[in-house]
Amino acid sequence: MPDKIILLVEDNPDDEALTLRALKKNNILNEVVVTRDGEEALDYLFCRGRYADRDPADLPQVILLDLQLPKINGLEVLKRLRSDERTRLLPVVILTTSNEQRDIVSSYESGANSYIRKPVDFNQFMEAVRQLGLYWLVLNEAPGRAGG
Repeated sequence: MPDKIILLVEDNPDDEALTLRALKKNNILNEVVVTRDGEEALDYLFCRGRYADRDPADLPQVILLDLQLPKINGLEVLKRLRSDERTRLLPVVILTTSNEQRDIVSSYESGANSYIRKPVDFNQFMEAVRQLGLYWLVLNEAPGRAGG
């Protein structure tokens, strides 16, 4: 379903390329909007700055959010999303290399829907992305988007 946008918030060019490659190899052909820091992600979601002309009704189906971001870290981005009526129900998947228990707990306490540690192995990562796409883009029913 190509009309469902994926927002990838990732500052590492290698991880960005790997994620985009994994999506493509799994035939996930959705539009992927990439923002490279927390401030840019918030600008995109709230139609500010260079995204001021973006249609505010065009929200992503899922946000893949890294924790370690420049300007505004991923946890702060998540907290701001959850505190705003327009974005509080958006599915947010933390996609990070951190396996620190405090990061996992803080993510869920801040409203993350899922926490996935980026596998170092490409085949594991491919499978994780395949399952992400299947669940969040095909199976999951988001509020206000269900047909019928």
